[in-house]
Amino acid sequence: MQDSTPLVVGIDVGGTKTHLRARTGDAVVADHVRPSSGWRPHDPVAAAGWLAALVADALPQGVRPSAVAVGGHACETPRQCAQIRTALQLHFDAPASVVGDAELLVPAAGLDKGVGLVAGTGSVAVGRLADGTAVQVGGWGAVLGDEGGSAGLVREAARAVWAAHDLGEEPDALALGLLAAFQVPEVPALGAALESAKSPSADWGRHAPVVFAAAEASPLARAVIDEGARSLAALVGRLAARGVPVDDVVVAGSTVLAQPVLYDAFSAALADLVPGARARRLEVPPVQGAVALARSLV
Repeated sequence: MQDSTPLVVGIDVGGTKTHLRARTGDAVVADHVRPSSGWRPHDPVAAAGWLAALVADALPQGVRPSAVAVGGHACETPRQCAQIRTALQLHFDAPASVVGDAELLVPAAGLDKGVGLVAGTGSVAVGRLADGTAVQVGGWGAVLGDEGGSAGLVREAARAVWAAHDLGEEPDALALGLLAAFQVPEVPALGAALESAKSPSADWGRHAPVVFAAAEASPLARAVIDEGARSLAALVGRLAARGVPVDDVVVAGSTVLAQPVLYDAFSAALADLVPGARARRLEVPPVQGAVALARSLV
């Protein structure tokens, strides 16, 4: 390529799909979406090889990037991300950056500071201190955490239904919806159904629409949603307590953006728990944040 304009590559590796975008100036050289199968973030060498192959497949033959930035699902600590970055730089004679995928939200929104909050299957919030140190809260998985994400909502809905059963209450719309979703005949069987899931995050999370469908008829369902929203707001509160600027909270994720009742409850809880923080829906693909990070490297 004779053009001296730097070619930068941004990659958003999500839990299900991966989005790669390569640009020279305002021109898009490549824009590919593919499954994330094969992504192994806990094996830095394998992860770097997977990313390098992705870039090689996307770019024209013989073209090499001037910089690569990656937001990686399940890249959970600065050390882990740094190990992938080091391995990735062996594939390219170019600067590289690797961060958790939630860190793409703030630059994708055109901001240089703030909080990125994701509530999809799971939930997590990230930000940076004034010295640039990354801080992540939440993201503990479906069994221990992920409150406000789809899997966490289903887990808490099952707990609420079981507690109502223990009080002798008849199954309401939420209970009946969960029984149908998990294909069990009675509330006590829900525990075994949840425990038998091979992948709690995916297997529980796919039933979250039941919780939202029951919200109008079931006070239990609405309470679960409200508590999930408050838990998401509490993540922002934890970041604020650690010194992260939280004026702008960029929100993304398939669950919170698709369910107005959850987003509205989150916005209200945020105003209550973290006065001055403002929720902003992310209106562009997160990969745009990866492109912005790659541009900052050249």
